[in-house]
Amino acid sequence: SLELGNQSNVLDGALLSSRIETAIRESGKGAGLGKYNEARPFYTSPAFETESNDGPAWRTVHLGLDVFLPEGETVHAPLAGTVHNLADNKGERNYGPTVIIRHDVLPGLTFYTLYGHLDGLTLGKWKPGDTIKGGEQIGAIGAMHENGGWPPHLHFQIMLDILGKNGDYPGVAAPTLVEVWKSICPDPALLIKGSLPAVQQPPESPGLLAFREGHLGKNLSLSYRQPLMVQRGYMQYLYEADGRKYLDTVNNVAHVGHEHPRIVRAGQDQMAVLNTNTRYLHKNIVAFAEKLLATLPGPLSVAYVVNSGSEANELALRMAKAYTRQKDMVVVAVGYHGNTNACVDISSYKFDRKGGTGAPGHVHVVPIPDTYRGIYQEKEGSGKRYASHVKEAIEKVRSQGKGVAGFICESILSCGGQIVLPGGYLKEAYQHIRTAGGVCIADEVQTGCGRAGDYFWAFESQGVVPDIVTIGKPIGNGHPLGVVVATRKLADAFANGMEYFNTFGGNPVSCAIGLEVLNVIEGEGLVHNAQSIGQYLTEGLRQLKSNHHIIGDIRGMGLFLGIELVKNDQLEPATGQAAYLANRMRELGILMSTDGPYENVLKIKPPMVFDKNDSDFLLSTLGRVLKEDFMQA
Repeated sequence: SLELGNQSNVLDGALLSSRIETAIRESGKGAGLGKYNEARPFYTSPAFETESNDGPAWRTVHLGLDVFLPEGETVHAPLAGTVHNLADNKGERNYGPTVIIRHDVLPGLTFYTLYGHLDGLTLGKWKPGDTIKGGEQIGAIGAMHENGGWPPHLHFQIMLDILGKNGDYPGVAAPTLVEVWKSICPDPALLIKGSLPAVQQPPESPGLLAFREGHLGKNLSLSYRQPLMVQRGYMQYLYEADGRKYLDTVNNVAHVGHEHPRIVRAGQDQMAVLNTNTRYLHKNIVAFAEKLLATLPGPLSVAYVVNSGSEANELALRMAKAYTRQKDMVVVAVGYHGNTNACVDISSYKFDRKGGTGAPGHVHVVPIPDTYRGIYQEKEGSGKRYASHVKEAIEKVRSQGKGVAGFICESILSCGGQIVLPGGYLKEAYQHIRTAGGVCIADEVQTGCGRAGDYFWAFESQGVVPDIVTIGKPIGNGHPLGVVVATRKLADAFANGMEYFNTFGGNPVSCAIGLEVLNVIEGEGLVHNAQSIGQYLTEGLRQLKSNHHIIGDIRGMGLFLGIELVKNDQLEPATGQAAYLANRMRELGILMSTDGPYENVLKIKPPMVFDKNDSDFLLSTLGRVLKEDFMQA
């Protein structure tokens, strides 16, 4: 439901209470209803967690009816009965003071009603065995400090069997068991005059899938053998409609966390006031650019705000061509730089794979600098040897009577399989390109904004300063935002008289979001977190590698890691096992995916709020799946 808003509203009792009170007031109704058989995002604490064969599960489906009223409102019994039990169920998100009444309809025919979240005085009014008349006051609705930390309300539930419980009783059920529990706890609306609004169930995934296959582009891919339909996200978690949550280890787009409250608020606040284009003066683009430029080396001093990483790389190519008056580009094998026509032209990951037609004539591919399975595998000196191929590509271009526009390379190769560049590679490659008059472009779309841990920008690990840096995914935290940052010399060459205008690029909403992303990275210490948690994860993965021969290599920096799976010492790719592992991890509550030219590398690029507990869960679940028969390569 969109009514609850951000997950932070759900997790904070005071925020949830305020939101419910506002909704009741704006509706003009006297009370709010929480429905029966309704899946809810509230129940994420350990008290509601169970372990199943499919990993952790949460009891998320409501088995009662909630009536939201101010604290102190009286609660009356709908039917006569006998007090079965009284209890103060203390604890966060528990019932608080609770009364259970027994109703004997006929000899041998009994049911029970439960009244939860009452005030403490209620428990002093009754004792087990007391008779309660129909319509008699049971007690009053309790305040948050005594009712389990909930907004003031009554939880009313019918039970056909008490199941030996005394004072407490499950009020929510795991989605997989909900039909069983519904047979024990029928709809409380049976005792209420008039009809109640039905629960709005989410669309069935088969229907969505059928429409998607019939009316959306067939080359839009879906993850996993059984596609996942998510309804909600928060920090490092994604949630299904039934409330099951998944630990997200792969969505580096949500850089500081899915729907981070500060990012959401920044966008909402600015959207409510103004969104327009850069032909008007506005402080947001200046504040955003100033904050961003402060993270980069001094020569990189001119920013262009765009709407995606693809746009950023497209613009970088235009700038390189404008500066050099050349067209030819040197690119790295299995590199990926975006989905526009010009970006696909320089992306070996696209043009050298299924559906591609090979490199265009102006694009020159150099070997992927992979020291695990590449053409040079020694640790010392391989950077220089790989970079020599850049020089060879330049010589080839010159032999055709042309010059080089530039060289583009990700600072850590993502689609290539999370490949960390060997030492000295970019320094040597950049020197060759600059000697030839070309432009050096660092693609930081996936690696930037602190993900590398020790460095805010991954190119810094190579001891170089590019001429252009392109930024995408992380800077908007899910909002479409990208940036190109260039040296003054290149920016001046690009300003050749032709206006550069981007309708949405640099708008106040996007810049407010980008600025707040940078503030959160700094304020929450996320660069240090990427370094420390990345190191902890890497050590744990290496321990797994020592116990499982299918793991050929562990590599990466910070929270940008790869696990390469191989079948044997000849490095035969374990592609099938990698796919199996990703799908099994999804079944067990962790989202992973594969990458690399052979799709045999598991990538780990989680939101930067990923913590030690998340790491332990990931490592233990990986260890469990690696022991399964299919993984014994």
